Amino acid sequence: MQRRTFLGLGAVAASLAAAGAFGSWTLFGPSGQPLLLSARDDADGKHYAVGYHLDGQQAFATAVTERCHDVVPHPSLPLALFVGRRPSTESYLIDTRDGRLLQTLVAAEGRHYNGHAVFHQGGDWLYATENDTTEPGRGVLGVYRLNGERLERSGEHSTHGVGPHQLLWMPDGETLVVANGGIRTEAESRVEMNLDAMDSSLVLMRRDGSLVSQEKLADQQNSVRHLAVARDGTVVSGQQYMGDLHDAVPLLAIKRPGQAFQAFPLGEAQRAMMSQYTASLAIHDDLRLLAMTAPRGNRFFVWDLDSAEVRLDVPLPDCAGVGAVTDGFVVTSGQGRCRLYDCRGERIVAKALDLPAGLWDNHLRLG
Repeated sequence: MQRRTFLGLGAVAASLAAAGAFGSWTLFGPSGQPLLLSARDDADGKHYAVGYHLDGQQAFATAVTERCHDVVPHPSLPLALFVGRRPSTESYLIDTRDGRLLQTLVAAEGRHYNGHAVFHQGGDWLYATENDTTEPGRGVLGVYRLNGERLERSGEHSTHGVGPHQLLWMPDGETLVVANGGIRTEAESRVEMNLDAMDSSLVLMRRDGSLVSQEKLADQQNSVRHLAVARDGTVVSGQQYMGDLHDAVPLLAIKRPGQAFQAFPLGEAQRAMMSQYTASLAIHDDLRLLAMTAPRGNRFFVWDLDSAEVRLDVPLPDCAGVGAVTDGFVVTSGQGRCRLYDCRGERIVAKALDLPAGLWDNHLRLG
């Protein structure tokens, strides 16, 4: 078992222009280096929300009380929410220019955070996957309004499923895709209560809470966990299989526009190397590539999104977050060096980055 459980999806943050009291701002530093946002521990196990430029320059490292999972940049302001890892009751709103902690967001009574959230494209609203601890596993979306430098809870919607994890926007910016993992857990616990009766699903829903569609995979114990969405509306999900280690179960699935949710074609050798566990996903729209980390198998993969051809299959110890940049993908690690994979040519080339080695956690966001 790895030191961490990495449940990942990486995503691309665009260059963002701010307005109002924040003035002009982007996710790029003075040198033009993208800003990597992630959670990280130190050698003593203390938790931090961090920002680093890819040239190795630290933008900030802010100590936080609870371990975080995903990071959600605001679409137009220098803010990001570092979301608490399930079953956390805290998330942290950070000023990404200097790391100032603007707010410790505390979960509502009877709720805990499940590690993921999204800002609406207008910037005023945030939606977070949460667990209803009074009815363990019942999935809800906490709805928050941004008021100045504070998020205020205004209500919640059902996720139309059990144990929601990641959520992302579809290209219309108004429809959410939600990975309902199907696993019931109690408050302050990660112990699975219903492995023989899991109910995992991929849900499309409007942000007013109304259901558009719900689809399921064939294997009941195949938990839909992490997502990536392409510009054309293609959705890819990574699964965590909760059954026997030797069961041959597809761990990637895809929903192309107008098509059903179905297994993504994987070679058996690749599937076996994943050790029944996938983590962060990222899609590079311009290069039409899909990347995925498999930390329990210590493996990093890249596929052609359209043909499903394997472009890269390499060992990478405890690989964690993955995100797309102009040249290809950046990958962090819980045990080793962070790497840039240049995917622009026929042969994908890896380069070690001058970022701190090891102790990176879960996900990353890149500008």
